[in-house]
Amino acid sequence: MDFQDWFKLFQEQIVHTSLIEWFAVGFGVAEVLLAKKNSIWLYPAGIISILLSMFLLLNVKLYAETLLSIYYLVMSVYGWVIWKKRKQDGENQVSWSSSNELTIAVLISVIGFGLLYLVLRHYTDSDVPLFDAFVSATAWAGMWLLAKRKIENWIFLNISNIVAIPLLFHKKLPLMACLTTFLFMVAIFGFFDWKKIINKTRFKPAQS
Repeated sequence: MDFQDWFKLFQEQIVHTSLIEWFAVGFGVAEVLLAKKNSIWLYPAGIISILLSMFLLLNVKLYAETLLSIYYLVMSVYGWVIWKKRKQDGENQVSWSSSNELTIAVLISVIGFGLLYLVLRHYTDSDVPLFDAFVSATAWAGMWLLAKRKIENWIFLNISNIVAIPLLFHKKLPLMACLTTFLFMVAIFGFFDWKKIINKTRFKPAQS
C-alpha cells in the first residue's frame, strides 16, 4: 500500500469515526495539556476520556488496553486525591524518581508485560497479544509515576505511546492513533517543562 492508498484509507476511517471516539479524543487532549501544565484538572478530564475509551477498546478486542483503562481509572482517582492533598505545595511536588521508585516502575513494566501476555495469548482471542501487553504494561508504570509526580512518567508513557500508535491504526481507530501521536509529542515537552519546574525549585532556597 503506497502513501496515497494509505491516506485514502485514513480519510475513510475518519469519516466513519464514531461520536464516542471524537469525545474520547477531545478529553484525552485536554488531559495531557493539563498534565503538561501541572494542573490537577487533568484528572477529571482524563476520567471522562478513560470511560469512553474503554467502550471503544472492548469493541475491537484490545483486552489488555481495556484493563489498562481500568488501571488508569483507579490511578486517576488515586492521583486526584494525592494531588489535592499536596495542592498547598504546588509545583515543588514534581521531582525525579528515587532508585527504589524507578525499580518499582521497571518491575511493573516487566511483570505486567509477562502476566498480560500469558493471559492474552492463552485465554483471549486477541490477535496482537505481544504488542497489546507491552503498551499496557509500560503505561501502567508511567501512570504510577504520574500519580507520584515523578518526571520519568513521561519517559515510560512515551515508550508505551510509540508502540500504541501503529497498533491503533492497525485496529482501525485512527483518531485514537492521532491522539496517541499528539500525546507522544506533548510528553516530550512535558518532560522538559517538569524539568524546569524541578530546577526552579532546586535553586529557590539559594535565592532567598
